[in-house]
Amino acid sequence: MKPEEIFNFSATSDECIKCGKCIPVCTIHQVNPDETTSPRGFIDLLGAYQSGDLELDKQAKDIFESCFLCTQCVNVCPNSLPTDMVIEEVRADIADKFGIAWFKRAFFTLLRHRWLMDLMMKLGWVFKTCGFQEDIQRGGMIPRFKLPIIKSGRLLPSLSKTSFLNKYPEEIDNGGKRRVAIFIGCLANYNYTGIGDSLIEILAELGIDAFIPKQQQCCSAPAYFTGDFYTVETLTKQNIEYFETFIDDVEAVIIPEATCSAMIKHDWEVFFRNQNMPEWAERAKKLSKKMYMATEWFEKQTDLKERLAAKGKRFEDAITYHDACHANLVQGISKEPRELLKQNYDITEMSDSTRCCGFGGVTMQTEKYHLAEAAGKPKTAMIKETKAKIVSAECSACRMQISNSLHQEGVEAVFKNPVELIADALKD
Repeated sequence: MKPEEIFNFSATSDECIKCGKCIPVCTIHQVNPDETTSPRGFIDLLGAYQSGDLELDKQAKDIFESCFLCTQCVNVCPNSLPTDMVIEEVRADIADKFGIAWFKRAFFTLLRHRWLMDLMMKLGWVFKTCGFQEDIQRGGMIPRFKLPIIKSGRLLPSLSKTSFLNKYPEEIDNGGKRRVAIFIGCLANYNYTGIGDSLIEILAELGIDAFIPKQQQCCSAPAYFTGDFYTVETLTKQNIEYFETFIDDVEAVIIPEATCSAMIKHDWEVFFRNQNMPEWAERAKKLSKKMYMATEWFEKQTDLKERLAAKGKRFEDAITYHDACHANLVQGISKEPRELLKQNYDITEMSDSTRCCGFGGVTMQTEKYHLAEAAGKPKTAMIKETKAKIVSAECSACRMQISNSLHQEGVEAVFKNPVELIADALKD
């Protein structure tokens, strides 16, 4: 690859002052304490790659695929260096040079074709009892035997008979005074469908009409974090063109997922600017003004908190709240879900609610699962210390990771999205 074709990593590398503030908070460095796999190590190597002093070989590939993209380093960096963004860009170079593993390509193909994903999920639901044992309490399933890429005994998200997008009509009339759209996210659409059910119940309580855009596509975050920029561009452009057809007719688009919300509100614009597509970047930026995480919008734009205080049930069991990286660090959302939840639940804070749970994306959950497993143990220990029966976060990626970590460590706590807990409080 010619130097001029490489993303300008040197701009970031030159600004790094090597102060080391990033190292204590770095998720991969916490489980693999090596200077190479630290934020300043990544940045230094990327500068060497830009200058032609580092070959993008298999060893470099292994290093750059070890980042969890948690953005903890960005949050503490005195120069606010976008380490996560430059890692995402080099992963595109890695994908171009080495290709993308067959199972990831298959998965991203499903993400680009909703009808095919619907079919595969339906087949998976029909046959899941053959290969998996249901864990009803945690809302997951455990492989009965070793499967390719998947470790036996691991708790995976269960499959629903009917997806959220196929369960409800496109328009739900709750009085007509206000109207919002819902972007559901893939895990909430196919696996944790109680999240969408709870959103519908809350909007009904508030008398706000729900518009469920049936042609919405995946936000493209899994492909972005893996370096499949073809899939990112395809899905993002489809979503932008579709959102523009209804965005002026809704008050907001509410998203009960931190990763999806961060991707849509932040990363879409960043992606298009880095790919020299300014027109698409501006279109993404314009749409982002109406994109909200669900609890953010409910807390700031409705009287839900007052309703919960006045008529919501009070629960005796304490909960603990995990600050998803893409909510707290990327979007600054931490207070809002707590403000809503504390009306009906006692919140026992864990020792470090902001520590990354270790999900890390498709690669981290497959080829580098041992790193995700190691990163999950400290978070699980924190949850156990609180003695809380429920751990909550507005992120299904965190839910998948933390639920499995709790299962592996034998901790009885279960995971619930805050909108599920809120809907439970409103029930008679």
